[in-house]
Amino acid sequence: MKVKLNFKLKALNWKIIAIMAMIIMIVFAGIYTVKYFLKDDAGVPFEVLSEEAIPQKIQEILPRYKALERALACKIDEEIYVIVTRGEKPTGGFTVDIDRIEKITEEEKTKLVVYAQFEDPQPGDVVTQVVTYPYVVAKTELKALPDKIELKVKYDD
Repeated sequence: MKVKLNFKLKALNWKIIAIMAMIIMIVFAGIYTVKYFLKDDAGVPFEVLSEEAIPQKIQEILPRYKALERALACKIDEEIYVIVTRGEKPTGGFTVDIDRIEKITEEEKTKLVVYAQFEDPQPGDVVTQVVTYPYVVAKTELKALPDKIELKVKYDD
């Protein structure tokens, strides 16, 4: 038994389809262009400091805070520094790094959101068997201390 299917479709007008596709592409390109040029660039430029470059005043106050997992900001000689601490860890191999810092203004108050990346040692890694306090200090281009600071952590696997 043969079944014959006959579909009679009208010929498509390729010019109309091409014009519609071009209009859609132009609209999407316009949307992304506007988002790119009008975005609120709240990113705060910063430089992670080496151990030797950390100001003496920060080195003096750091022992009070490095046992806690937190972010804090301090002003020394008209420079704003951001410090992220991981707290007390049982061994070496724990690290902390700052991915980015954003400045947000809410109700005439400034808030810094610090995006940090934490990495833990993997099972089987050879690490020092001593209590550690991982931290990172970054010098920012901010002119004033924020009213609030928030730490957002991403764990690296």
